Amino acid sequence: MAPSHKQWIIPFAVQLIPAGLLFGGSFFLRESPRWLIANNKREKALKNLSWIRNLHPDDLYIVEEIAFIDAAIEEQAATIGMGFWKPFKAVGQSHRVQWRFFLGGMLFLWQNGSGINAINYYSPTVFKSIGINGTSTGFLTTGIFGVVKTALTLVWLFFLIDRLGRRNLLMIGGAGGGVCMFIIGGYISSVNISKTSDHLSGGGTAAIFFFYLWTAFYTPSWNGTPWVLNSEMFDQNTRSLGQASAAANNWFWNFIISRFTPQMFNTMGKSGCGVYFFFASMMIVSIPFVYFLIPETKGIPLESMDRLFDVRPVRSAHAVIHAEDEAREAEFRLDAEGAGLSVAKEKLEHHEYTTEV
Repeated sequence: MAPSHKQWIIPFAVQLIPAGLLFGGSFFLRESPRWLIANNKREKALKNLSWIRNLHPDDLYIVEEIAFIDAAIEEQAATIGMGFWKPFKAVGQSHRVQWRFFLGGMLFLWQNGSGINAINYYSPTVFKSIGINGTSTGFLTTGIFGVVKTALTLVWLFFLIDRLGRRNLLMIGGAGGGVCMFIIGGYISSVNISKTSDHLSGGGTAAIFFFYLWTAFYTPSWNGTPWVLNSEMFDQNTRSLGQASAAANNWFWNFIISRFTPQMFNTMGKSGCGVYFFFASMMIVSIPFVYFLIPETKGIPLESMDRLFDVRPVRSAHAVIHAEDEAREAEFRLDAEGAGLSVAKEKLEHHEYTTEV
């Protein structure tokens, strides 16, 4: 495209498309049933929960989940109370919760330590270090990188996150991405990039292949999974503060990595090969961190998170808590069926209870 006003206005306009879709889609989002119950909007909470679960309001599963939400809210009111500053109080009083905040923050250290934001912000520099010369070629390669990320994000969202689980995705992504980064760094350290021609050699082509393979490992693992874990690993008492902590940690480590990436390329090895070895090492080290410290949260309700993080060894925690929850649900269903419990009866009993209180 010839130099003109369009050179900046078109890229700017394209960025408005996802923002517009997000804005429009927000009008169709349903409010959380837990929030509605906590704010005395019980009938709407029941309607939203039935829509989310795709079950009739009289289904026993809906009755069961409403009862568990009630119990969690009552426990929160009895322990830390309701209010803006109460989650801070809960974190300050519990070493177990502080440990979870540490784990959630460290996930973003490993995420940014993979090199993703160094590539996002300095992609022309990154591709030049591999041997990609020319502005147009560099931009094309960067564009392909974005397309690959977008496509694999959809695969992660619709197929992988709830099939492979959070732990498995993170460990697979760390192992595969680390190997790819080591190979790229090895190639750069073995050739003189500055003297290569505009035409990529076989080794350069292989390096580009492993870069996109790294993208294929990273995107369905470390790209979004830390956010999912942080949304699941905190109980109702501290969940909102946990999400705020996750965002703060993400931007802090994002700033650290992006701030020093140019200096890293200038000082870490020939043609910046040490940068790739550094990112590779960070991805490999993330594997034992996840294996020994991060339990699987897939399918575990928020009300069971405290118990989940208490089970040792961590790799067995998911199976133990899942079995406990199944036993508790079976007992609840047996008692509910014996008592002829229904949503109508549960709503009446709750109304009588709140009236008496």
